[in-house]
Amino acid sequence: MVNQLSKYKTEFLEHLEIEKNRSQNTISNYDFYLSRFLSWAEISKPEQITKEVVRKYRLWLNRLVNPRDNGELKKNTQNYHIIALRSFLKYLAKRDVKTLASEKIELAKVPDRQITFLEDDDLERLLAAPLEVKNPKIIKLRDKAILELLFSTGLRVSELTSLKIDDINLKKDEFSIRGKGSKIRIAFLSETAKKCINEYLAARRDTAPYLFVPHDKAKPGREIDDKGLTPRSIQRMVNKYSKAAGITKKVTTHTLRHSFATDLLTSGADIRSVQSMLGHSSITTTQIYTHLTDKRLKETYKKFHDKKRK
Repeated sequence: MVNQLSKYKTEFLEHLEIEKNRSQNTISNYDFYLSRFLSWAEISKPEQITKEVVRKYRLWLNRLVNPRDNGELKKNTQNYHIIALRSFLKYLAKRDVKTLASEKIELAKVPDRQITFLEDDDLERLLAAPLEVKNPKIIKLRDKAILELLFSTGLRVSELTSLKIDDINLKKDEFSIRGKGSKIRIAFLSETAKKCINEYLAARRDTAPYLFVPHDKAKPGREIDDKGLTPRSIQRMVNKYSKAAGITKKVTTHTLRHSFATDLLTSGADIRSVQSMLGHSSITTTQIYTHLTDKRLKETYKKFHDKKRK
């Protein structure tokens, strides 16, 4: 018997690739989530996807043990599964395939996201760390340029590693970056970031096209390969310098992105502008920062409450 759902799933993933122009990473994730659902449900026809089946599946997900840490799946991870299923159902509806309506499935309520960002003193120590740690000069210059660029632009680490030298015109203060969903946005360079990138590029003697490349394994007489640094290698680098700077909290590349957004908002930038600079498709995503940066709350507190203690 032909498994209709497996056939539709394949066509849905092709739809994501062709019509929606989703990244291979996104398509792979959707494939995983939908395959997990179909394997659990043991059904083969679209009309067999019912509210009761979905309810039992969500219960199973909620009790599923995460193999990474032997804990429960986080609520947002469970929601990723459901988002994939809803997108699949919406696709089936557009093709007039009889199945459960996607709008009948609600996402689970998740706790407010905890944002980690660096205070001014910690940030300055982190940015200075590459020049203070014992390393060859080329690595000092490269790593300093990476940290300054991350804080100057709020780039995602995957966006940074994809940058090529030709992508940035250092005579200008801005450049275009292709982010999530292949959306293009403008990123702005601080004077410090421009200076550090210039110094790093001036010290390079290779012909690799990427803006940031490995130098650790380079030996006399051996060419640097054409591949740029990986997101994982940059994350390890950030972690190393945060420890060298004496920062006790966990610092990731995304911490610098959060610090970029927080710095803008506390300095008076409007949230719509910050949304554009971060490349968020929804203002809701950007609003996770507002509870950290709303100066009016502090002013209201001091005006109406704190004065009583003076």
